[in-house]
Amino acid sequence: MATPTLEKREAGFADSPYITATFRIRRFNPEVSEHAVWEDFQIEIDPKERVLDALHKIKWDVDGSLTFRRSCAHGICGSDAMRINGKNRLACKTLIKDINPEKPITVEAIKGLTVLKDLVVDMEPFFQAYRDVMPFLITKGNEPTRERLQSAEDRERFDDTTKCILCAACTSSCPVFWNDGQYFGPAAIVNAHRFIFDSRDEAGEQRLEILNDKDGVWRCRTTFNCTDACPRGIEVTKAIQEVKRALITRRF
Repeated sequence: MATPTLEKREAGFADSPYITATFRIRRFNPEVSEHAVWEDFQIEIDPKERVLDALHKIKWDVDGSLTFRRSCAHGICGSDAMRINGKNRLACKTLIKDINPEKPITVEAIKGLTVLKDLVVDMEPFFQAYRDVMPFLITKGNEPTRERLQSAEDRERFDDTTKCILCAACTSSCPVFWNDGQYFGPAAIVNAHRFIFDSRDEAGEQRLEILNDKDGVWRCRTTFNCTDACPRGIEVTKAIQEVKRALITRRF
């Protein structure tokens, strides 16, 4: 018997909330082959569930060898960034009903980073760029005896870039990063921005010089892919432009 369509179920023609959805996953296992292949999985699932729920169902009930990262499952840890229907998203924040489950849903690893297995990539180059911009408060003098106070206005200056969860969705959506993995990438620049414009920090000039490198902020071509991909809604392109402006004017 044919499975009722999503539209019919939502219109009340069927009591069951479940649909049959096809997930087309790009599989790669270096122990088996040097080439990646696409594999289809058909599962019964409530369209109000998330792509992460579907991946769990496939791994637990169909093929235990399917490999992917996830941790908190609530859009905070950033572990489960992947390309879903050709767009970088967090699997734990993407509802199946929002990505047209009437057609096969494609799932693959994010681009620009070496795939280790299935949906898992080597994040070390990404985190090295993050470490290189010194993503921590740097001050001079003796340790203070009380909290470093900051006005609400000063805090607001870099509030947007504090939201980064290091999921790499922005960096792995960047065409420049795809073609040259030496580029710092949007996420590293965003985290540099967070401290460059922090009124309590005293290493802004040092970070700007790091980003003034040939693989730094000037490699950005302002395609807005990073802003579109950010699951936290950070205005990534705006932050990059503010860092460029600070490099030119030395005002921050």
